[in-house]
Amino acid sequence: MPTHSLARWLFLRALGAVYLVAFVSLWVQITGLVGSRGILPAATLLDWVGARAGPERYRILPTLFWLHPTDGFLSFLCGGGAFLSLLLIAGIAPLPVLILLWAFYLSLVVVGQDFLGFQWDGLLLETGLLAVFLAPPGLRPRPGAEGPVPLPALWLLRLLLFRLMFMSGAVKLRSGDPLWRGLSALRVHYETQPLPTWIGWLAHQLPAKIHTVSTAAMFAIELLVPFLIFGPRPVRLTACGLLAGLQLLIAATGNYGFFNLITLALCLLLLDDQVFPARWREWMGGGGADSWTSWQAWAVVPLAVVVAVTSTIQIAGAVGLQPRWPRPMVALYRALQPFRTFNPYGLFAVMTPTRPEILIEGSRDGATWIPYEFRWKPGDLRGRPAFVAPHMPRLDWQMWFAALGRCEDAPWFQAFLERLVQGSPPVVGLLKRNPFPEGPPLYIRSTLYDYHFTDVKTLRADGAWWRRTEMGPFCPTVTAGTEAP
Repeated sequence: MPTHSLARWLFLRALGAVYLVAFVSLWVQITGLVGSRGILPAATLLDWVGARAGPERYRILPTLFWLHPTDGFLSFLCGGGAFLSLLLIAGIAPLPVLILLWAFYLSLVVVGQDFLGFQWDGLLLETGLLAVFLAPPGLRPRPGAEGPVPLPALWLLRLLLFRLMFMSGAVKLRSGDPLWRGLSALRVHYETQPLPTWIGWLAHQLPAKIHTVSTAAMFAIELLVPFLIFGPRPVRLTACGLLAGLQLLIAATGNYGFFNLITLALCLLLLDDQVFPARWREWMGGGGADSWTSWQAWAVVPLAVVVAVTSTIQIAGAVGLQPRWPRPMVALYRALQPFRTFNPYGLFAVMTPTRPEILIEGSRDGATWIPYEFRWKPGDLRGRPAFVAPHMPRLDWQMWFAALGRCEDAPWFQAFLERLVQGSPPVVGLLKRNPFPEGPPLYIRSTLYDYHFTDVKTLRADGAWWRRTEMGPFCPTVTAGTEAP
């Protein structure tokens, strides 16, 4: 009977590394995003909900930020989360540390509003909570004495990987998008994704037939390979290799924060101890047999019921089924939503065929305009698409979403412009540089452009990775004196 002690040991440390990346990445941005002088102040959200919801506020917004709604406490949650992540990597008190990590990250996601609503934020919360039931007890469990691996928790995490991958493929077909159904989506995806890399630029130059074959292969991996997770050992190991390979290709062509890392961590749980070198197994001391009957395995039962209910509803929705669910199932599903932990998944259900970008400029006299440069999103036509993952530049990502809609559909973007004209230091600090170091401008304008990758000939001729066409104003010009909330 295969054992999974080494797989668990590696998974928990990989999860600790993902948590560390997530907390540190957010730490350097948090005050500019939701601090008191940030774009969407978290304290303002709490005040608004508290005044209207009364005691229900704690259920609607389950966050530790209620204890002390200040910028310092935001930094404490990020710094504390980073410290706890290091404890998890070191193998110190993994079970209580995982509980605290989940509570800290949930607290930040809840008050992060638009900036912490990405699928990998929810994926980290769900993975982190399920990992609580996989972790060995004790203050510092030693290799070889960590106790049996609870198989129900192991299989719940494998089910999460199945849901993540299968739903990602299902929602693409379910959407009816002609680019996905015609296997032509990858002809535009590398160019129109939020933050491409220079390898993504190279991939865009490939012949159309290769893009078609690549799209078909992606559907096969997302829709068929996940079922191999439930097969015998050789089949499951094949699934691990194919799923991990897809994540590496995605990470090479685009920046998706820590999404690829956490998915790769879940893939580790498809392995068993026999995969690893003999000296590793000797160091682990065998680890003991896995168990269906340990106290941890029994503790998973209520969680398994929750996962079964939420997974059934979500997978049915992904494939287009909408039965009349029993009321208790619906009530449970809705009651869990504030915790952002049991989520549907599926990126790019509808492919974006174009790439609008917003250029923001400031002026002191209304005649001379100086652009604000972002750290990572496209702007300068000669700026090479860079690698930034696993860091998650949340403002740069949100700019991509804003450009796909209208100004009035993105209140956060209007607040962002107001903070710029006020010269808010934490907000300006989110950008590559401050073009007005002597003081904020009197006017801020935003203009929409249509961006496209150049070709090899153009890149060699003038060093331009991008070309663009002006489309017109995005938001009305913001003038000094505007007050952000």
